[in-house]
Amino acid sequence: MAYRKTFQLICGVAGGSAVLVFAAAAADSRGYFGGQRGEAAASRWSQLTVLRAAQPAWTPASHTPAPTGHAWDVNWDKRDPALLSNGKKKESVTEDPSSEQDNGKPKATRNILLIRHSQYNLSGNCDKERILTPLGREQAELTGQRLAALGLKYDVLVHSSMARATETANIISKHLSGVELVRCDLLREGAPIEPVPPVTHWKPDAVYHEDGARIEAAFRRYIHRADPKQKEDSYEIIVCHANVIRYFVCRALQFPPEGWLRMGLNNGSITWLTIRPSGRVALRTLGDAGFMPPDKLTRT
Repeated sequence: MAYRKTFQLICGVAGGSAVLVFAAAAADSRGYFGGQRGEAAASRWSQLTVLRAAQPAWTPASHTPAPTGHAWDVNWDKRDPALLSNGKKKESVTEDPSSEQDNGKPKATRNILLIRHSQYNLSGNCDKERILTPLGREQAELTGQRLAALGLKYDVLVHSSMARATETANIISKHLSGVELVRCDLLREGAPIEPVPPVTHWKPDAVYHEDGARIEAAFRRYIHRADPKQKEDSYEIIVCHANVIRYFVCRALQFPPEGWLRMGLNNGSITWLTIRPSGRVALRTLGDAGFMPPDKLTRT
């Protein structure tokens, strides 16, 4: 039994055909597989030799994942200074084309902190009744404290016009003195695109058609590289909803947007996107709620 366990362990860890055959031969030569030695053992060894021959040789190339999907679209936000909206190269209109190009290039990095609203009353009959629960208000306080503790100079706090997002934003804003509060209907919750894999309890096609256009419009308004006139890095907070945030993340990273439902976000969590002047996008955090005690965590 000891050799059999060793054989299984070696094969499980190494996974190579040479190790498999070596371990099998050593165990079989000692009779730990049971049965008689001699012709039966030779037959088993012959079978193992065939097994080894059938195993593909290991090479680095055979174990290197191949790139999948499309290449990175450098003009994903239609703000690449080297291109016009129709994709053609810009024509220089000055005697110093390099100076014109430098003036038209973004120089600042945008940091966008997407906050999911706190826990709310699910039994409300309409949006006005779906206000935060006592725990939800605690969560919003903790999120506000966390944002303040980061010590960043926030430029604006935009929020969905739905009651739960508005209330969450108002609580957070108490911890961020002087930050402008802006309301936006585009950020309301909805079904951005039919998820893949599909779910049977989700929405009819008409809902995706309507909500998807609105949420895509919100993405185009808020998720893009900095304007060339922006001189300093910015930090912007957007308080909205799980579906909206997950869709934004997929679109910004150029992942298949229909995969948005494969992610989960806690209430009051922070998702941080960074957009460089070049248009490159990085996800610094996804649904960070580590600043909350375990008994305060919810996903409703």
